[in-house]
Order: sequence, then structure tokens, then C-alpha cells
Amino acid sequence: MKLLSVRFRLCLIATVTLLVQHGILMSQENIQFRTPPKEIMELADYKPAPQVSIDTRCEYMLLSFKGAYQTLADLNQEELKLAGLRINPRNNMATGMRYDNNLMVRKVTCDQGECEPVQVKGLPENPRISGKTYSPDETMVAFTNTTDDDVELWVVDIAQAQAKRVATGLNGFVDFSFIWMKDGKSLLMWSLPKERPALLDQKKDLPKGPSVSVGKGSQSQTRTYPDLLKNELDAANFETLATSELVIVTLDGEKRPFLGKGIYVGSELSPDGNYILVTTITKPYSYIVPADMFPMKSCVYDMNSNLIKVINEKPLFEGRPKGSSSTFPGMRLMNWRADKPASLYYAVALDRGDQSVKVEYRDEVFSWDAPFIGEPVSLFKTSQRFSRIAWGDDNRALFMDYWVDTRSVRTFLFNPSKPGAQPVKLFDRNRQDVYSDPGSFQTRKNQFGKYTLAIENDNLFLIGDGFTKEGQFPFVDKYDLKTLKTKRLYQSPYTDRMERLRAFVDFKKGVILVNIQSKNEYPNYYLRNLDKKDPKALKQLTFFKNPFASIANVHKEVIKYKRKDGVQLSGTLYLPAGYDKNSGEKLPLLIWAYPEEFKDAGSAGQNKLNPNEFTFPYYGSFVYWVTRGYAVLDDASFPIIGEGEQEPNDTFIEQLVANAEAAIDALDGLGYVDRKRVAVGGHSYGAFMTANLLTHSNLFACGIARSGAYNRTLTPFGFQSEQRNYWDAPDVYNKMSPFMYADKMKTPLLLVHGDSDDNMGTFTVQSERYYQALAGLGAPVRLVLLPKESHSYVARENILHLLWEQDEFLEKYCKGKK
Repeated sequence: MKLLSVRFRLCLIATVTLLVQHGILMSQENIQFRTPPKEIMELADYKPAPQVSIDTRCEYMLLSFKGAYQTLADLNQEELKLAGLRINPRNNMATGMRYDNNLMVRKVTCDQGECEPVQVKGLPENPRISGKTYSPDETMVAFTNTTDDDVELWVVDIAQAQAKRVATGLNGFVDFSFIWMKDGKSLLMWSLPKERPALLDQKKDLPKGPSVSVGKGSQSQTRTYPDLLKNELDAANFETLATSELVIVTLDGEKRPFLGKGIYVGSELSPDGNYILVTTITKPYSYIVPADMFPMKSCVYDMNSNLIKVINEKPLFEGRPKGSSSTFPGMRLMNWRADKPASLYYAVALDRGDQSVKVEYRDEVFSWDAPFIGEPVSLFKTSQRFSRIAWGDDNRALFMDYWVDTRSVRTFLFNPSKPGAQPVKLFDRNRQDVYSDPGSFQTRKNQFGKYTLAIENDNLFLIGDGFTKEGQFPFVDKYDLKTLKTKRLYQSPYTDRMERLRAFVDFKKGVILVNIQSKNEYPNYYLRNLDKKDPKALKQLTFFKNPFASIANVHKEVIKYKRKDGVQLSGTLYLPAGYDKNSGEKLPLLIWAYPEEFKDAGSAGQNKLNPNEFTFPYYGSFVYWVTRGYAVLDDASFPIIGEGEQEPNDTFIEQLVANAEAAIDALDGLGYVDRKRVAVGGHSYGAFMTANLLTHSNLFACGIARSGAYNRTLTPFGFQSEQRNYWDAPDVYNKMSPFMYADKMKTPLLLVHGDSDDNMGTFTVQSERYYQALAGLGAPVRLVLLPKESHSYVARENILHLLWEQDEFLEKYCKGKK
């Protein structure tokens, strides 16, 4: 019998292998793009409202328009992947850009009947607009227009609503390719060199030798970066595409050279406009880290192109020490002080950037006045990792520090004129404790046109999100710098709407820009006067209509429930229009979520959802399917908690399942859902969550996992908030990897991935290998690779097909399950 059993198993294995090899168990479908059902298509095929930008004088409003989606034709462009960047070699522009296709202007204050925007005249034909930047006096806006073979520099006269081209031949390989000069009548642009070598062809130009990387004997925690240089040909092409010349161009198109060839990655003008801080990439390049970790040189020049000082030469940095609070040694976070004409500030790690080193102070922050003849002055030291500074006046400024392990964030008041003086601690809190968030200190432009703290009669101003146990009530506080106490100036009273406090328009008059919306009222801008007692005393500025009228009557509420261990959870529940909650009808349920790590249960249990937030269906959730007869629990809480010495991921699977059980139990207890027809889905880390839930529980009829990672041994130096590497915690990495349990997973799963994923850790191969394992082991799995897509999906054809795939899958395996 044993011999027969062995022979039978061998025959079975051979048969399965042949079936797989001949495509009988794993088949390939030749499928064309589809569109979702009418109910979903009505929502997905919409015209978005424009993006609104208002100048600081609250005089003019710039309206920027773009389509709801890009097209496959937009994505189907030539592309080189070099040093963590993706560049179109034809026009030297970064690929993956989302462009505006039109601009309009209107006055901010007007009566509703007189608020028609004015079309900007003179725009390029079929514009592809990006990088919009106001001039120093905010009368002009500059932008780039990308053509098939060039990047152009354009400006718009706001008052005249008139555009004109001022230059061509910009290098768009970095996030920016120009800055305004102080006079507002000229710009510094990254210009392509007139002469540069031809790009090397990997197929025709043979390498002169192998690619060699060498470990230097020191430990470094290098994560899995995408699109790195692979050989000398890549390095040569990177240098060719990244090299620019800095040129000053007037609004009339007159040019003068400023600096010669270099790989420029940063240029910051001093507040007084007399100096410019220029940062370039230097050699050697690396094959294991992206360009922002290559060696860099920072220099200050005057406006006549004279070198004033070499400020810093940062060496190649091929991996920081272990820990999320670790950083690189040497100068970092260098920039001009906003409160001074020409003074640089920067931080230096006193622990060599290694959080495991025990020191009294982690960072020291310096200030250095131009022309940098004297020595830098030490302003203060921080016992946690330095974050940033909000400059004020000669005697008052704020700095912030943080520590990732404890989630600590702190705010200090210090006197820039008294270096080394003891700072005053204003706030010390857990960054994940949203109920204790004091808000953000407000700024305004100073005499240099730079943003500094708004100080009125020794008072600062705070705008906060206002999350509380009872709901969300945004607020404005006045902070007394003498008593260090706050006084509430305004708190939003709405319980049927959601108000977002955007920015002060006039500190003296107490006027702020706000955004008000409801679940079925599109967000619109208003001016609110804090001095008026009536909270409804508003001046409406925009009048955008709801493009999703078909779901205006859908039921929406935030539900709260508890996990078995008492942790408070929440989620936004959607029920179909017309559904009778007292009918006893059991609906199929869809849960969409994304896990988040916490260090305490109190913060994990806080609610950050607002039922009055406008319902904006998009491919990143299941909300569409409320029109198809499903109950939807969107943004469900999935906290992963590790208190004290315990790390959150030590019990990742157990907490994941407990979160899911709690959600299903809560809705089943309300009598709304059929717990045998529940599907779960997520994107990225939410996809990782989905695969683990289907593997380690029997709670779900099916799942949808998009652009996830499923084998943590392929991200061995950490992922998400996990700071330990694979060799520190191999059991944790293996247990969290659904790939390792592929033989246990028998629940229907739809895997979706962009075939050009550029996200660190979620390479497309993660889904491909997971699919091969599941299909080979007999699991009901379907893999859809969306052409040309990166980590987020943007092409109309792909998104509509994705919605069709999900609908077909859910109708078959969730709603249709008996």
C-alpha cells in the first residue's frame, strides 16, 4: 500500500507538472479592454472640478484643469530607467507626470452671477502644463509645457489672463527646472547643453566589462530601490540626460549664461536675492542606491556667477544605519533662513547618523552668514532627531524634533539671537495621538517674500484638524508667547457638514480661507470672518457642482466597534440608496482597508473619519459597488499594535484577523450583512493584508489584492515601519509572508499589478511569483497585469478595465456565493 501511495503521488505530481506546462491548470486569456457596468461607469466617467490656487492677497484665483485620467497613449512614451528616475529621452522630461490641460483666471471676490472665470489666452496648443510657480509679487505664474520633443518655459500675466512662451530646451529630469529671480522679471532655468554626447544603446553599444559591486565590510540597511543603474552604459546615459547648464532668461526671452555644465539638483535663491545655493551630483555613481544618495557638492555663488564658498561635499551614501531615526552623517537639511537676508542653516548628526549610538544630543543646528568668512554659529542641540525650523523674527523661532520608535514629536521655542540658550518646550506628544494635536503654526510673507511665523502682539496662531471623541471640529487658536497658553478664536460647529480651515487671509481682521463640504455637496471655498459671532457668516468663492449625483442618496455613516482585546475601531459604512435597515435583508459586504502600526492602543483607537466628508468614488476603494447592491465598509481600522518592548509585527497575523473579525461581527450584529458573503480588498500594503487574511482565516468569500508584496524575504532590510532586518527576525518575516503559505490558501483571489511598478518593495515580480505559486498549488487565482502602469494607476483604459475585472470577480465569488 505504501508503494502504491508513493507511485500514485509521483504520477500525480508528474501529471500536474505536465498540465501546468501545457497551460491546462494555468491559462492565459487574450482579453481586450472592457468597461464596467452602467452604474459604475456613470460615476467613473466624470469631469473633475479644477484645482484652485489663490494668491496671498486674496485678489486672483488661478483655476487649473486636467482630465479625470490619462490615456495609454500618454503612458506609451520612450523611457529610460536610470538611478531611480524615469526619463523620456526625446524631451528630457520625467515620465509619469500628470499635466494640466487648461488654465483660467478670475477675481476672488465676486457675486455668484459675476464669477465666470476668464480663459487664459495664448496657451500652447494641446498644452501639457506642470510646475506652476508664482512670481515673487504674485502677478505672474510660470510653468513648463511639455511637447513630444521639448520642455518649454511659459509665463502667465494673471491680471491680463495672457500667456506667452519665454524659452525652450529645459531639462525636466528633476522635479523642477526653473526658479524665479528676485526681480520677478527673469528666471533661472535648467537648460539642455547645446552640445552633448549621443545616448548609448544597450543593444548596440557593448559594455567594456562586467558590472561589479563591492561590499566594504561595514553594515548598511539598503532597501530595495527600483530603476537603479546597472552598468557603465546606464551611468553614461544618466550623465548625458541629467547634465544641464544654468541660464538666466528674461520675460522677453533674452538669455545669459550663469553656470556651465553640471548635474544640478538644487538651486535656492537667498531671501535678499544676492546669492544662490547650488547643489550638484558628482562621481562616483552607485549601482545599489538612487541618485539622491550619490555624492553631492553644495556651493554658494553671487549673481555674477562668482563662487563665494564651497559649503559642503557629501560623499556617496549607500545605506544608512539600522533604524528609522537614523540618517546620514555630515550636513543635512541645508537651506536659507527665511528671516535673514543671506544666512544658511543646517543640521549635523552628533551620533554619526546612527540611532543605536548612545549620546546626550542627536543633532546640532548651525547658522552661517554670507559671505561665509567667519565660522558657523551653533544655534541649539536636540536630544531627538532634528526635523525643521519655522523662522519668526530676530528673537523668536520654533524648531521641531522627533523619534520614530516612540512616535514622539516635540516643538520648542528658541531665540536665534542667543545661540546656545536653553529652548522652551511648547509641545511634547505622540504624533499618532490626533486628539492631542495642537495644530500647525501659521505663517505669512515677510519683507523678503519668504514665509515666517505670523506674530501679532506677541501671539502666534494655530490651525488644527480638531479630531475628538465626539467628532471632528477644526479650530483656530491664538498662542500667547508670554504665558505659553492658547485661547480659542474659532471652532467649527458643524455636525452635518465638514469644514476645513485652509489659511489666514488677514491676521489683523481675522479672515480665513475655508473649505466646506458634505457627503453629497462638493467641496467649495469660502471666506470666514472670525470676529463675526455668526458661524454661518460666510462669503462663498467657488460654486462647484457634485459630479456624482447618482450616489447622493446613499446612506453613509461612521460606525465604531471594538476588537476582542478592547481596542476601539471604526470605518465608514455605505449602504445602497433605498435600503431599509429594518428589513432584515442581508447584503454582501466589501471591506477596504490599509494596516497601520502603532505603539499604543489609545492612539490606535482614535477615530479620524468624518461622515460629512464628500463622497468621492475612485478606483482606490470599493465605494462604487454600493450602486451594485453591496454594503461597503471603507477605510476600516486595521491597527497593528506593539506596546513597550514588543514590536507591532510580532503579532501581525493575529491582530489582522482580529480586526477583520471585529468589523464583520459589528455589521452582522446590526443585521445588515450576510457574513458568508464578505470580500476584502486593498492596495499596496492593503494587498499584503488581503493575501494574509485569505491565507490565515476563513472569514472571506474572496479577496482583491492590488500592487502588493507577498514575499518579505525580497525586502530583507525592512518594510513599512518594520526596522528589523530579515536576519534579526526571520520568523516574523516568514510568518508575515503569504507566499510562504501558498499551499494553505484556497480562497478566490484577484491579483492586480501595474507591469511597471516603481514603488520600493512592490516590484511587479511579487505578484507574478505569488500567482505562479498559488496557481501551481491549485488555488482559484486570477492575475491581471495593467500595461504601462506604475504603483498607482492613471490610464483610463486600465482603470475602467480594473473596475470591470473587480465587478465580474465580486459578482461571481461574493454576491453569487450560496
